[in-house]
Amino acid sequence: MGNLHTWGGPLTRFWHIKQLYLQHRILDRMRSFGMIPVLPAFAGHVPKAITRVFPQANVTQLGSWGHFNCSYSCSFLLAPEDTVFSLIGSLFLWELIKEFGTDHIYGADTFNEMQPLSSEPSYLTAATAAVYEAMITVDPDAVWLLQGWLFQHQPEFWGLPQVKAVLGAVPQGRLLVLDLFAENQPVYTRTASFQGQPFIWCMLHNFGGNHGLFGALEAVNQGPKAAHLFPNSTMVGTGIAPEGIGQNEVVYALMAELGWRKEPVPDLAAWVSNFAARRYGVSQRETEAAWRLLLRSVYNCSGEACRGHNHSPLVKRPSLQMNTTVWYNRSDVFEAWRLLLIAASNLTTNPAFRYDLLDVTRQAVQELVSLYYEEARTAYMNKELISLLRAGGILVYELLPALDQVLASDSRFLLGSWLEQARGVAVSEAEAHLYEQNSRFQLTLWGPEGNILDYANKQLSGLVADYYKPRWGLFLQTLVDSLAQGVPFQQHQFDEKVFQVEQAFVLSKKRYPIYPQGDTVDLARKIFLKYSPRGVAGSL
Repeated sequence: MGNLHTWGGPLTRFWHIKQLYLQHRILDRMRSFGMIPVLPAFAGHVPKAITRVFPQANVTQLGSWGHFNCSYSCSFLLAPEDTVFSLIGSLFLWELIKEFGTDHIYGADTFNEMQPLSSEPSYLTAATAAVYEAMITVDPDAVWLLQGWLFQHQPEFWGLPQVKAVLGAVPQGRLLVLDLFAENQPVYTRTASFQGQPFIWCMLHNFGGNHGLFGALEAVNQGPKAAHLFPNSTMVGTGIAPEGIGQNEVVYALMAELGWRKEPVPDLAAWVSNFAARRYGVSQRETEAAWRLLLRSVYNCSGEACRGHNHSPLVKRPSLQMNTTVWYNRSDVFEAWRLLLIAASNLTTNPAFRYDLLDVTRQAVQELVSLYYEEARTAYMNKELISLLRAGGILVYELLPALDQVLASDSRFLLGSWLEQARGVAVSEAEAHLYEQNSRFQLTLWGPEGNILDYANKQLSGLVADYYKPRWGLFLQTLVDSLAQGVPFQQHQFDEKVFQVEQAFVLSKKRYPIYPQGDTVDLARKIFLKYSPRGVAGSL
């Protein structure tokens, strides 16, 4: 989408062959189910070398993206009025259709998180029309699927004249807009229902595939109906558009169900109780009470806190300015944890229950890390070395190892499994190493210099032990040295040192287990008995 032109490659010929084969299988399966695939169209982005083939081509360079310098970003855009635009756009789509067939819907995003070269409506209209004209030159029935994210991401640029210029450049009904983050920041409400173009109300929910219990279930529940009742609404459906899946299944269960409902769920507390009974195959008082507590806490996000990203200190580069505030009462999480452990004796063999118990245990440890971090930070600020050593010691040498150990009890929380999936695509050891290193980068630095640091953070056994724990160990040791030597903590100096730790993990070739070890229920119970706050009601 024009954000990067270089990173993590080069990809081998074998990769391209396998991707081609996989694409055909995906399309065949989708069509067999009656699904409508969306194919890419030419959005105007070109390699710099295009001027070698077309020396007269009018090419301009966009700005940087995501803290990457122009060695990686600042990609090139072909001017919409250039005759080469129509030539490349139509040839690209013609070749694509020849290979894959078509269902007449195409995706293209010229300015996704990229500020256009001009805010003049005439330029934006021309840039949009050029993309559409190239589509219909090849496929007169083409419908353009456009992500509405650009309007949400840079609202200061996209005023009403600019929005109208883009949406009005395509005939009504031939542009289908995805309102990607509608459960939190809907765009249809401030664009007069996308100026009459049809749109799909989408729940984004998760950025980066982060672990962490999170959701805005009430906003999800009420959102589609509100969009349908909006004056002159052009909403034509609902969608789910996460950056990563494999977490918070209750959120996706609700959103999927809403596609079949005419009205919102009337009682979410009753719904989530029924969800627990369906999920575990039995109605049980403790599990249903636990889920109601989660509904009113982690799944009741509203306001600015609902960013869909896990910003817990556990998974962020440590500093003295880390934000530990959450939108819920942590005691609800700890009590839900206790209730699930009580229910465990009757549900020990249930895979869904074991997964949920581990996920809630993981969340509880994440909360405990924040609390011990606050304690360590206060001790440092008050120059209390003994208290700093105590809180820091528990965080680094007890909590994080315990978290790593309980995560190791489930195959879905193993770094080894994550890396082996990447390696499994390769046809040589050199290729496997490339894919593994890309996979490690994605979890951590996401760029040569930590450009999008921890954006796609996960909580996996192996990652906790060899990435988060050393990072926290270095931070707390630096604070101890600061007090002992009477010198102030310097964040920039720490950042330079900790980058070496982060980079060492990315460049490491260490192999990790791909099979779970230990019993989830026993390990979770041990952590609860040792670390659960004294205020947690009742006992096991």
